[in-house]
Formats: sequence, C-alpha cells, structure tokens
Amino acid sequence: MTDATTDSPDLLALETGQDGMRVSRGRTDPAALPGSVDDAGSPAEQLRLRLREQLSSQLSYRMKADEDAGRPPLGPEERRATAQAILAEAAEAYTQEQLSHGGSIVEPEVEERVIASLLDEVFGLAGLEPLLRNPEIENININGDRVFVRYADGRRDRLPPVVRSDAELIQLIRDLAARSGVEERRFDRGSPAVNFQLPGGERVFAVMAVTARPAVAIRRHRFQRVTLARLREGGTLEAGLESFLAAMVRARKNVLITGGTVMGKTTLLRALAAEIPPWERMVTIEDVFELGLDADSRAHPDAVALQAREANIEGQGAVSQAELVRWALRMSPDRVIVGEVRGPEVIPMCNAMSQGNDGSMGTLHASTSRGAFTKLAAYAVQGPERMSLEDTNLLVASALDFVVHLARPRDDEHKRVVSSVREVVDADGRQVVSNEVFRPGPDRRAVPGVPLRTETMDDLLAAGFDPDLLVRAEGWWLP
Repeated sequence: MTDATTDSPDLLALETGQDGMRVSRGRTDPAALPGSVDDAGSPAEQLRLRLREQLSSQLSYRMKADEDAGRPPLGPEERRATAQAILAEAAEAYTQEQLSHGGSIVEPEVEERVIASLLDEVFGLAGLEPLLRNPEIENININGDRVFVRYADGRRDRLPPVVRSDAELIQLIRDLAARSGVEERRFDRGSPAVNFQLPGGERVFAVMAVTARPAVAIRRHRFQRVTLARLREGGTLEAGLESFLAAMVRARKNVLITGGTVMGKTTLLRALAAEIPPWERMVTIEDVFELGLDADSRAHPDAVALQAREANIEGQGAVSQAELVRWALRMSPDRVIVGEVRGPEVIPMCNAMSQGNDGSMGTLHASTSRGAFTKLAAYAVQGPERMSLEDTNLLVASALDFVVHLARPRDDEHKRVVSSVREVVDADGRQVVSNEVFRPGPDRRAVPGVPLRTETMDDLLAAGFDPDLLVRAEGWWLP
C-alpha cells in the first residue's frame, strides 16, 4: 500500500481531490495500523502472522464442531477465552519450532503484547473501530486500501486505510463474519460474498475473488430505536402523516415500505413497529439480522427474530427467507415482519398477511409506490408455485392494505421523506388497483391525494386518526 504522511502523525489533514471530494490523508505506516506490533519482517511480526492464521482456522473449526454437535454457540466472553487459549498454545508451539530450527524468538512480554493485540483485533473491530465510533458516519465503503465514508449530512470523505494489505482486509472480514449472528458465515473463493451484522447493528456486505481487490460496504442505522415522532422531528414526515401511519399500524393494516437503496426503509419499519402494542407477539424474518426488534424487551417482550442460513461447505443446511416465513406461521404470531422482500418469500408473506396475521409489514426495493406491484409479481415468478401475473395480483390485493414510499426531497438530496402512500383496493387482471391517498407534492413530500375508502377511514378513525388533518386548506403538515 502507498504510505501517506503528514507533519503531525496524530492528526488527519483534509485535502480536496479533483472531483471535489474531501480526502483525508493520515499516517499509514505499519505501526499505525491495527494489529501491528512491530515492523514487517521482524520476529514479532512473524509471530503475529502465524498466530493470526492459527486463530482463524482453529476458532472456525471449533465453532463448526459445536454446530455439528448441536451445542449452543459460545457467548462473547467464552469465545474470547477460547481464542486466548488457542493463541497461547500456538505461541508455545511457534517458540518450540523456532528453537528447534535456530530461528529468532521473541521476549515473553512481546509475545503477550502480540496476543493482546490479536485479541483486540479479532474481538474488537480493528481499524473499523474509530469509524464506527463516529455517530455521524452513515456509510463506509472500502475498496482495497481506499476507504470512503458518507456522513449523515451528505458529506463524503476519503480516509486512510484500515488495514495494511488486501489479505488482512479479507482476514478481518472472515473474523467478523465468523462471530456474527448465530453462526459462522464463510468468506473464501468458494463463497466470495458474505453478508452479516456487526455487534453494533451495522450491516456488512463484502466480496472477494470476483473483484480486482476485496470490497466492503458497511451500512449503519444511526437510530436503532426510533419512533414516528422522532422521524417527524427529523423532517421525514409531517404531523398529519405521523397520525395517519400510527393509526394504520394500530388498525392492523398490512403495510409494505418501498424506496431506493439507502432510503431509510428499515428505519421507518422500526418506527412503525414502535406503534405495535407490547402484548402482541411478533416474528421477524431477515436475510441478515438488522431490525433488532427482539432486542428491546420493554417495547417488544414477545418477539422472535429468524435469520436465513447459508449452506455449509458441503452445500447442506441452507434455510431461505421463504422457508422462514412458513416456519413463522407455525409460531402463533400476531404479526409477521419481513425485513426485506427480495425473492420468492413474497408468496408466503402475502399468504401470512391474508390468513389472519393482520398488521404484518415488510420492505421492498422499488423506485415508486406503484412499481412495488411489478416487483412483487417478478419475485413471485421465482417461487416454486410459478404463479401467473393475474393470480399474483389477486394474492397481493388480498394481502396488502398500504404501500408507503420513501424518496429524497427536491430541496435537500441528503434527506429522506415519505413521498407517497397507496391504498390497495383490488386486482383487475394484470393490474393491481390502488388509490394514492398521499401523493408527491412539488418538493416530493407527500400531500393529501385521493380520499380514503369509507371502510378504511372508519378503521383508522377507530384507531385514533383525526381526519381533519387531511382537509385543512393549508398548514396541515405543520407540527
């Protein structure tokens, strides 16, 4: 990697690149990077590399053995203790090997320092730690030694590398993936993509072997516990929509949240879930744990989180989101929540919504609220049922009550706002009939559109909605 230095080794100097992006240049010599204890090629560094390799392989092996034996996964403290024992054994074996071959050995205090740094690296977040400690950073993208971040206010910076080589970046992702969630997730040439959640709730996606250099994308949700009121304060929605959406949840309407990438769909889903009474039982289904509704035992004491599982190295044991939705229906849920609909799970999800689990919710990538119906039909075709467009539309119309769409306003491209709300009415052959009860205004913020159906309005009134918020001549959107 290319070193970049400044006059002050402890501070980052900001430069402006040719494209106008702020570029942070800092000290990137080996001693300044995570996991380093000495110069490359020194006895201490050779010991570190050997121990790093041994820890990765043996810790993964022991976790796999526990899984095969049906034992519960180790907790954080147990994993660290196991890792410390592995490192101590590996260090002793390395010292014996060096003595037998006349090689250089390290002093005991240096060996202890190497082991401590590896434990901090593996059970901490290494060079990612300072970035994830910054509450203003929303996205972290790493392409080899190039690190880019995007802040909540839309600013973008280029920062120094978080590791010293592509190999160390791959190893860091392997270690983080190995201790994510409830099981190990592979990251190697046989499985060149990995998707997992960090302990703080950040979502990580990484690829290798299919790119010139390993690439990592980290998406963080700054608000793990959020309410509709907090979103109103942040400008995502207005007082009228806050009342409308809250009543929609309390009236047990089935809701699909749509929007583009990094548009705040998961955050809005969390806010809607905050309106669910605490005595109701929820089951959440996700590709990777991200919602975290089960973590708040006060707001959701009876919540079960299910995560899809990848196949093991023998190609066995995979569990899809579609299968998890079917399992969820056997768990006596009041509501089923699908973190992100991205495939054939759309059919069991719609079945869940139309078979008594009213008030269920999910998210979907779509560019418009109307476009959600086309995406749902495209995903339904991928399922084993191979449903026709007409049958899919009938199922969607019987399952969904509302589609809530998020977009960026024209006056501030760094914000997200509720832009459209559609009430699903019926299906007519190759079309899903819907009314856009809130439509995009001149600035893309939602304004009242087609009136609600009488039956729907009655349900929302019973759930506490004030219809006067929709008929004021002006100012209805103000707090």
